[in-house]
Amino acid sequence: MSTPYTLNQYPWWKYLLIGLVVLWGLIFALPNLFGEDPAVQISGARTNIAIDAAFQNRVAALLDADKLSPKRLELEDGRLLIRFPDTEVQLKAADILKDRLGRDYIVALNLASSAPGFLRAMGLNPMYLGLDLRGGVHFLMQVDMDATLKQIEDGYVDEIRVQLRNEKVQYASVGRAAAGGVQVEFKGEAERNKAAQALRKQLPNLQQSEPDPLSLRLTLGEREIKEKRDFALQQNITTLRNRVNELGVAEPIIQQQGSDRIVVQLPGVQDTARAKEILGATATLEFRLADEENDWNQAATAGRAPVNSKLYKDRNGRPVLLQKRVMLTGDSIVDAASGIDQQSGGPAVYVTLDGKGAKRMEDATKDNIGKRMGVVFIENKTETKRVDGELKKTAYAVEEVINVATIRDRLSRRFQITGLDSTREARDLALLLRAGALASPIEIIEERTVGPSAGKENIAQGFRAAVIALLVIAAFMTWRYKNFGLIATAALAANVVLLIAALSMLQATLTLPGIAGIVLTMGMAVDANVLIYERIREELRNGNSPQAAIHAGFDRAFDTILDSNLTTLIAAIMLFGFGTGPIKGFAVTLSIGIVTSMFTAVTGSRALVNLIYGGRKLQKLTV
Repeated sequence: MSTPYTLNQYPWWKYLLIGLVVLWGLIFALPNLFGEDPAVQISGARTNIAIDAAFQNRVAALLDADKLSPKRLELEDGRLLIRFPDTEVQLKAADILKDRLGRDYIVALNLASSAPGFLRAMGLNPMYLGLDLRGGVHFLMQVDMDATLKQIEDGYVDEIRVQLRNEKVQYASVGRAAAGGVQVEFKGEAERNKAAQALRKQLPNLQQSEPDPLSLRLTLGEREIKEKRDFALQQNITTLRNRVNELGVAEPIIQQQGSDRIVVQLPGVQDTARAKEILGATATLEFRLADEENDWNQAATAGRAPVNSKLYKDRNGRPVLLQKRVMLTGDSIVDAASGIDQQSGGPAVYVTLDGKGAKRMEDATKDNIGKRMGVVFIENKTETKRVDGELKKTAYAVEEVINVATIRDRLSRRFQITGLDSTREARDLALLLRAGALASPIEIIEERTVGPSAGKENIAQGFRAAVIALLVIAAFMTWRYKNFGLIATAALAANVVLLIAALSMLQATLTLPGIAGIVLTMGMAVDANVLIYERIREELRNGNSPQAAIHAGFDRAFDTILDSNLTTLIAAIMLFGFGTGPIKGFAVTLSIGIVTSMFTAVTGSRALVNLIYGGRKLQKLTV
């Protein structure tokens, strides 16, 4: 039988474990106290552009010449980060650096954590702040799915023509049907039947119908239409994500909304014009034969190419001399995937062309086996500069050779590109081939901008609300439950620390609804303590000893607390599963808060009660 001297005591290891958990929370939550600095991030536009100590000194000299004083310059992960005391100096410095450094460097505005270096060296980072707290831009983009379907059907028009010519079938015309699909007109019913049989074999995914004895209509099935649209949407998302990387955004949100829309949120981005330029940029590919007769380095040294050639640079800045005649453009590519070359065992990229592109590639390569072919990536961009106080836009094209490989055989609809250095390079090349350009046209149908000052105001208001809620709850609990109320307040403070630590460790994005989740968690956390303390009061009224009342209060209230928190957790999980954007942020904060509150309100407060009251012979207990 338990005695007052053995009730309500934890073994030493439990106290140690609880202390370590709280210490972990303090360490991981610490970076959030230091805020963020307005910063300019500089990285190389190509992999061969060096960002080193010499470049850092060059940038420092440029800023000093214009009497701009940064807080400090930091080299990290192949980029230069320049911190400034305020956004006014940051914006001015960004304009100057863009103008002085030229197009070889990417200059992006950002916000950087001002936590001490030793915390960052330990891998400790603050929570990411959402658009409403950090400021930035929000775009809602509409993908033109009708244009996607038209592109697919246009591709099948060319493919069907090629297949009918290969099968030597006479036809009158091939074109897109007004009601959708591709319609082929014939001069005779026998030719139509022959075509139907051949196309059923070559293009089994197309559904056939016969509007009249001399016509054949081929349409995509509902399943394939959905797959093509989904693929176009995902490819656009991939392309947009690649372009957003150029902005240097710490935690961009690029996600699908509905069946044909894309949400792009760029926290910390203050240059909205630059964001729109990059998101709307267009890109393409060109396949050209290499100039085998002239010296590439000599042409680069002279600064001019021979008459029928054009001088390029590859991703490492090395000269490449290609013929002016374009064999094929990326518009003909329908798919690309990385893999392994069966003969050499090296990395390769497998490219699939549409019918028209396959015919052009076959004609271009059948007489050039053994020669080299270059793949040129061309991206059209717009540069905004401030001239005489006014913003002026200049359009320009970035042309870069991403691969030069030897033609080993006559190429047709499907071929492979070899000569790559690694499987990673093969994956990157396949991604460029698939997602170098937008798969379908997109239109920005909604644009919102949250300024950094508005973000700071939201943070201040959210912080003020959380502090006031904490103080009011602490005052009420202390008035209502005396010393036990102070214990509940200490457990509540530990809960907030653990919640912030968990969000920081998971690198979750905190939004205004997330702050609402934190405030709601505070009330739910002390709710558990209220249930425990009222149960203790009930046990005391029933004549139990103080130690027995404490023991029964914690044990018998636990099931009720667990059931209550589980039901709330299920609701939070449903919100996360079916919600979007801010709703998910609220659900994440609430879910983590439920778990941490169960630990602090039950285990943490029990440990404090045991430390203060456990093992003592109490005559009276004030709750």
